[in-house]
Amino acid sequence: MRAIHVTNLKGPASIEVVEADEPTAGAESVVIDVHVAGVAFPEVLQSRGAYHVQRALPFIPGTEVAGTVRSAPSGSGLTAGQRVAAFPGIGGYAEQVAARPEVVFPLPDNVSFPAGAALPMNYLTVHFGLVRRGRLKPGETVLVHGAAGGVGTAGVQLAAALGARVIAVVSEPDKAATAKAAGADEVVLADSFEDEVRKLTGDRGVDLVVDPVGGDRFAGSLRSLAHEGRLLVIGFTGGDIPQVRVDTLLFRNLDVSGVGWGAFRAEQPSYPQEQWAELLPLLRAGKLQPVLGRRFPLEQASQALLELDQRRARGKVLLDVR
Repeated sequence: MRAIHVTNLKGPASIEVVEADEPTAGAESVVIDVHVAGVAFPEVLQSRGAYHVQRALPFIPGTEVAGTVRSAPSGSGLTAGQRVAAFPGIGGYAEQVAARPEVVFPLPDNVSFPAGAALPMNYLTVHFGLVRRGRLKPGETVLVHGAAGGVGTAGVQLAAALGARVIAVVSEPDKAATAKAAGADEVVLADSFEDEVRKLTGDRGVDLVVDPVGGDRFAGSLRSLAHEGRLLVIGFTGGDIPQVRVDTLLFRNLDVSGVGWGAFRAEQPSYPQEQWAELLPLLRAGKLQPVLGRRFPLEQASQALLELDQRRARGKVLLDVR
């Protein structure tokens, strides 16, 4: 099968297309014919050896896919030919991939393969953040950083679907339309977001911040929270990992919460299926429609990763595998 290999740790430009062995159907694995693979920031980090999980070289990157089941274990509830999305965690940049049944999700008829490939990583992460870690309630106001990227558009869309008012933060004016398409009520620029939040909330601040960016925005995000506000730490695409003064949290009763969906599901393997059951009604009703960005053929996977690395992404970047 065709696949992408990370053969060294020199970054996105150094990955290559190879012929690799097809995955073996194990007793506890679902083999999927991949139609579309999602492109996620961890794969950028993996290409440099900068991700917290290290892989022996060479390896096939790719955390999320959509396609059809080739084979499935008995009792998994999955059948050959069934349309699914999946989170294999590794190996998705290939024509076939194996995944455990608990991270394979049947796709509703109204969800395409490209949309399906945009769901597992981003939507399950932000669902975990908003619902479990952030305790979001209808009517609250949510500030979403990086709101034109894959995680950001998912955060905007899911928060809106759950009844929140959403203020989206983008780095450039030409990204505003993408955030609006995801369902943001207001869109502000990163270099002035604190002032804009004060105006839009009447100096009250927001109830919840979704932050996949980190860096120099972090302190401003804390200042933008209302009393008893919550900040969700999802990632650090801005590069620097920020530090927090705990006296800031004390005086205004603020919460800063890590959103480690991967670590949580490792402890509770059934959790992703519970999440999918909660998302299915929203998917079937058309309330969750991933904002799709550029699509690349498998052979241009390095260019797809550079879209994220150079912060050019508008919506979810995808690889067309077949």
